[in-house]
Amino acid sequence: MVAAFSSVALVLSATAATAAVVPVPGSATLVSTNPADHTPHARNGEARGFAEIGGVIFVGGTFTEVKPAGSPDWEARPYLFAYQRSTGALVTGFQPDLDGAVNTLAVTPAGELIVGGVFRNVNGEERRNLVALDPATGSTVSTWEGRSDGGVVRDMDVSGGWLYIGGAFNWVNGTAHAGVARLDVTTGAIDPTFDIDIAVGRHDVSPYVWTLDVSPDGDTLVFGGNFREVDGLPREQLAMVDLTGTPTLADWNSNHRFAPNCAWQTFTHYVQDLSFGEDSSYFVVGTNGGTGWPTAYCDVLARYETATRGGNINGTWLNFTGNDTITSVVVRSGIAYLGGHFRWLNNPNRSDNAGNGAVDRLGIGAVTVATGMPVNWNPRRSGGSALPAGASSWGSAVPVLWFGSDGLYFGHNSDGMGNEYHGRLGMFPNAGGRTITPRNPPTATTGYLYLPSGTGDLTKVPFDGTSLGAATVTSQPNLVNSGAVWRVHDRIFWARPVTGTTTGSRLDISLFNGNTVGGPWESSGYNAWFNALSLNAAFYLDGRLYYTRTGSGNNQLFYRYFELDGNYLGATEFTAPTSDVVWTSVRGMAWVGGNIVYGSTDGGLRSVPFDPTADVAVAGAESVVIAEPDPLGSWNNRSMFFAAE
Repeated sequence: MVAAFSSVALVLSATAATAAVVPVPGSATLVSTNPADHTPHARNGEARGFAEIGGVIFVGGTFTEVKPAGSPDWEARPYLFAYQRSTGALVTGFQPDLDGAVNTLAVTPAGELIVGGVFRNVNGEERRNLVALDPATGSTVSTWEGRSDGGVVRDMDVSGGWLYIGGAFNWVNGTAHAGVARLDVTTGAIDPTFDIDIAVGRHDVSPYVWTLDVSPDGDTLVFGGNFREVDGLPREQLAMVDLTGTPTLADWNSNHRFAPNCAWQTFTHYVQDLSFGEDSSYFVVGTNGGTGWPTAYCDVLARYETATRGGNINGTWLNFTGNDTITSVVVRSGIAYLGGHFRWLNNPNRSDNAGNGAVDRLGIGAVTVATGMPVNWNPRRSGGSALPAGASSWGSAVPVLWFGSDGLYFGHNSDGMGNEYHGRLGMFPNAGGRTITPRNPPTATTGYLYLPSGTGDLTKVPFDGTSLGAATVTSQPNLVNSGAVWRVHDRIFWARPVTGTTTGSRLDISLFNGNTVGGPWESSGYNAWFNALSLNAAFYLDGRLYYTRTGSGNNQLFYRYFELDGNYLGATEFTAPTSDVVWTSVRGMAWVGGNIVYGSTDGGLRSVPFDPTADVAVAGAESVVIAEPDPLGSWNNRSMFFAAE
């Protein structure tokens, strides 16, 4: 299986998931990696849903007992309980009586708690799978009329005065609705204008909706689960609804990625969770499924653009776990958090093992929404030595990630997180987090082109975008025998030879202020697999490392994602669409004011416009000569880079 999976790396290198959309990294904010100590614990089952009302956190799931942090005594609180957000103390007055599991929670504008799940009776009265409760006492709000007349309510979302519900049901409030419905959130009354129904389950299993989310602007609903049709049209596991007027199934599908089987004997459906970005322009989908790539999106995190329309739409980017399960996703502040039963991210080239580029992330991780690459956030879903007797160190699922006012809440079916004991639930606080500021090459169009030499001399040539000035030379003993070099913000990245390594090279970083190259340090141990000295030229822009490399058949402009927060290099190689450039002769590149300035084996220096969002990112016919070809090889230098200083 490993050999078969490794072979798909050749397929991955062909083209990017979407050429026309190039999200630009922006400022992002991470929560702390240290879970809050005061949250209570649950046992026997898992936490599946959270809600917050007036300083109180409500938790639903399949658990049967709970206790405050530090307490030795368990209390029977099956399926649903509440605690004080600031202290973790259990709310003693809130004790509803449910006879089945809670899957999802929501809040009405009046501050009442809506509960969805797998129950028939609440507080001694029939309330199948959907009920509104008084958040102070847990008593039933009798005037709220929402009902699921059977089956299961699996997920809910509130938007614009509406409550959207998804699950395995055929009737809501006595009205036929298959899998998805919309109710008045205040009254629970069914919305008759919402006429969307799913049909045809996979592998002879009755259809259901497993996850849904409404965009923050209220214009778009996306839902996923076990179905193959929506309103009579083919929709494989994912569907989009336009909510701007009468709800209408949108002309959007990714059928070619979700119709093929993953390991279908184990997984009926493999869309597990989804979450919109805060600006509503994209959403992120997490899956399980085992093997199935390159046709199916199995065990992958994928970004889609909300405005895209048509059929067989590909993800903008993909992040593979190496055939490990993703069960939950939530997007906030430029970061997509994911939880599940995975061990690595950035791992497309191996199955059930760490391949080239794999970044260890045990059961929980965070990626930038611009590139899908992991960031330096790694609490790990582990209890270490802190777990008490009888606690579970590892479970199959993180059913829910959810943002409250004070941080990122998690529900799982084990008891360890961040090397601490957190029985079935916990929270990563906003306090103690940090902000990631994006970095890029200099934006100035006037500066200097630098030409390192093998002996440590660094030639500095003034450059105004079209012409060159008189060169000066300084000695830079920290930059010796460099390969490709590229400038990002206040530093340079460069390839250097290292004996005794698999590739004979490594990728280093040095601070650079225009006058002095600082002492180098290795960019990341995760990049040791990459042969940096194979690069003939390179530059970085908007989360991507563009490069040319040695070897026959390499007449391409290649790129990989490169996340500077942690310096993780993408495991997948893509090619940018170009024409009329002999990339195998390029030696040294720099991005300068929207152009690629590049040297060549003929000793000349040229410039060509660069637009990664265009159908042809580089058209060689538009290139201009800055310095004529030189038989002495003046610009035949793969280490060339640009800086404004």
